[in-house]
Amino acid sequence: MTSAPTTAPTTAVAFSDLSGWTADDHRAALSALLRHCTAEREVFAPALCEAGHAASSAGTPDAARRFFEDWFAPHRVAADGFLTGYFEPEFRGSRTRDATHRTPLLMRPDALVAVTDANRPAGFPKDHAFALRTSDGGLEMPPDRGAIMDGALDGQGLELVWLADPVDAFYIHVQGSARIRLADGGSMRVGYAGKTGHPYTAIGRVMIERGLAEPGTVTMDVLRDWLAANPGEVDGVLRRNRSYIFFREVTEVGPDEGPVGAAGLPLVAGRSLAVDAGHHAYGTPIFVSARLPLADGTDARPFNRLMIAEDTGSAIVGPARGDVFFGSGALAGAMAGRIQHPAEMVVLLPRATPVDGPVDAGGAGADAPEAGR
Repeated sequence: MTSAPTTAPTTAVAFSDLSGWTADDHRAALSALLRHCTAEREVFAPALCEAGHAASSAGTPDAARRFFEDWFAPHRVAADGFLTGYFEPEFRGSRTRDATHRTPLLMRPDALVAVTDANRPAGFPKDHAFALRTSDGGLEMPPDRGAIMDGALDGQGLELVWLADPVDAFYIHVQGSARIRLADGGSMRVGYAGKTGHPYTAIGRVMIERGLAEPGTVTMDVLRDWLAANPGEVDGVLRRNRSYIFFREVTEVGPDEGPVGAAGLPLVAGRSLAVDAGHHAYGTPIFVSARLPLADGTDARPFNRLMIAEDTGSAIVGPARGDVFFGSGALAGAMAGRIQHPAEMVVLLPRATPVDGPVDAGGAGADAPEAGR
C-alpha cells in the first residue's frame, strides 16, 4: 500500500499558516479525495479512508475540514510555484474525412512501446521513453510532430476522428481530451492514449521571440487570435512542438462527468490538479494559493483551494508546477486560458497517527511523516 508520498522538498507548516484554509469548501475536496479510497487503488490506509467516509456522511463543512486536519500534516513545497489552467474543449468533427474535416486525431500505433533500461537499444537517447517496434523486433525513434504531419504514420488506419481546423486539433493535443460534436449529429469523447515522447515546446514562444508579446502574456486566446490572423504561420508554428499525442475514444464515463485523467478517474472541475507525477503521487491533497483573474476583465483575486493530484502533462514539470482543471466547454476554456501565474503549493501528507483532540488550527505534529523533507 502506498500513502500518497511526495519526493518534493518540503517544510512542515501549520494549517493556521494557510491563508484561506478555513474558507474553502472542504466537502468538495473530500468528495474528490474519497474516489481514491478503493481496494484497487490502495492510496491511503483503510483507517484514513474509513474516517473520510464518516466525515462525508456527517455532511458538514466542519467535519470535512477536521478530517483533513486530523489525518494529514501540511508541508509547503520549497520551490517557486507556477500555475496554469486546462479544460476539456468542444470542437466539431467527423468520423470520416471529407472536404471540410481534413486534420486527424490519431490512435496509438500498436508498435508504440515504452522504453526502459531493460529494453533500451544501444545509443537510444536515455531521456526518451517511447519507441516504435520494427518488423524485425528492434526499436526505433518514433516520428515527431513534423514527420507525422508529413505523413509518417499514414496508411495504418490510425485516424480516430477528423477536425476542420489544425489549430483545434493541436489544442486537443495540449489539453489531452475533448468532446467532439460530430457532423452526423452525434458526439464522441476522446482522451489521451500515448505520446511519441519528444520534448514539449510551448508554441507561444514564437510570438515572444518575434517581439509580438511579452513573456507571460501569451494565453491560449492570444495565440489563437494571432494564428487566425496569420494562417500562413500555422504549419510552421505547430511543428515547433515536436511532442505528438495519440488518442482513444472514451466510452467509460457518463456525459455529465469530466474527462478521464492520468489517475484513471474522471476529472472534477476546480478540484483536479495536474502535477509532475515524478514528485507527487496521484491522490495527494495539495492546497494551492495564488491570485488569479478567473473572471473576464477583472483583476486577479485570491484563489485558495484544496485540490487533488489526479493528472499530469508534458508541460507540467517540477515540484511546484500545477495545472488546474476548469471543466468542459467555452467558459471553462476562457478561465483556463487566463492562467499563467505564480502560486504556492502545500502538500498534505498522511500522518503516522491521526491527531487526537484539538489541532493548533491544524498544526503539523511530531508524528508528521518525514518523506520529502
